[in-house]
Amino acid sequence: MKKKAGVTRARKPAKLSYSAPALEKGIEIVELLASVSGGLTVSDIAARLDRSMSEVFRIILVMAEHGLLRKDPETDLYTVTYKLLELALRATPAKSLSVVAVPIMEELAIATNQSVHMVVHAGGHGLIVQRQENVHLHGGFAVRAGATVDLVKSCSGHVLLAFAAPHFLEHTLKQAPLPWSRTKLDRTLATVRRRGYEMQPSLRTAGVTDISFPVYGFDGNLAAALTVPYLTRIDDSAPTTLQQTRVLLGRAAWRISSALGAIEKSGKAP
Repeated sequence: MKKKAGVTRARKPAKLSYSAPALEKGIEIVELLASVSGGLTVSDIAARLDRSMSEVFRIILVMAEHGLLRKDPETDLYTVTYKLLELALRATPAKSLSVVAVPIMEELAIATNQSVHMVVHAGGHGLIVQRQENVHLHGGFAVRAGATVDLVKSCSGHVLLAFAAPHFLEHTLKQAPLPWSRTKLDRTLATVRRRGYEMQPSLRTAGVTDISFPVYGFDGNLAAALTVPYLTRIDDSAPTTLQQTRVLLGRAAWRISSALGAIEKSGKAP
């Protein structure tokens, strides 16, 4: 097929011994839609991937029939559905992690009246795989499952970097330039390791202090970061203070780790 002028197809990995053209096209479509906001039409997708309308249209129809893509009836724009995230959570270690974490996260949200979420490492960034909103407020602060977080800047990211295997940090930092000096980052991570958690003002929302603790798997390796974006209330109506919430969050992270079979390095729970 001749390449259309002005169109650059996404770079592909080295060709393998075996190929599945239809599957490869489906993956290309998902990756493309994930990189744009609002969705794309069939013709847009075909043009950006430098493929014919007919081959793209067939793949899109099949993916839509299986619930992986959704077509807006008014705009004809296709977007990726949450089914892909659901399948990923069911097919990866995040499944058992979520099963164990959900009831403990619910208890924590009720006790503190704060939202709580869990973040795992995913390809150079953090991915929110589970969340529990604060249950008694008419309004509050929460993040959505499936959202990504910056590993270098965020509270959850600091925990994922500080308590992961040594090679993980180096691999991650090769994927993106640092917003500040490596020395500053190393000092930050050393502080996180020393105290066992991270706590810092939110970089995006005023009045919110992020607190995050590590969660370990049965193999003793870091599995996730459990995080509470603590929302300060001007009427002092919160059932727990920032420091009380930090203690409860640490205990919740330990309970999840213990349920996963991890043995706390110090030999005792926080």
